[in-house]
Amino acid sequence: MALKSTVFKAELQIADMDRGHYGTHAVTLARHPSENDERLMVRLLAYALHASDDEPALAFANGMTEMDEPDLWRKSYADEIELWIDVGLPDEKWLRKASHRARAQLLYVYGRTGETWWQANRGPIERLPGLRVVMLEPEQTAALAALAERSMRLSFTIQDGHIFVASDAGSVEITPREIKAVQAR
Repeated sequence: MALKSTVFKAELQIADMDRGHYGTHAVTLARHPSENDERLMVRLLAYALHASDDEPALAFANGMTEMDEPDLWRKSYADEIELWIDVGLPDEKWLRKASHRARAQLLYVYGRTGETWWQANRGPIERLPGLRVVMLEPEQTAALAALAERSMRLSFTIQDGHIFVASDAGSVEITPREIKAVQAR
């Protein structure tokens, strides 16, 4: 018998002073049996960093189960992928394939082996012009994982590139580090 995904519900209160976005977003997401709390919370963080009131809305995709989908995406009404967001340490070939399908592509690298992965894959990934890569520090994402609950109320305050995440379970400061910017085409 196959293991089932675990459903998580989160209310995200976002005050993003860097982008001028302020709002509350209710999201439901499934944690795949092979996914841990850290990855789930990094997906939520990515959602908070790119959420907006614009339509069509940012959505969680099936990146864990469908090989041709990211973790999050924003698609146009014409079904074109406007924004493709992956989290983790994907294969460079996968990123290259995705770069041909989306207008903008973003990767959040996290985990204890993130730096090692980056050094091993840096050359071919730096040649992908539309890809932006952001590194998240392992201690910070581990602390973020400690906030995971099946039903969460999270407050995200984003200012000057710093992210403050708070809940009833505690709080954490995250300082993402851009390691690859989008190249001019």
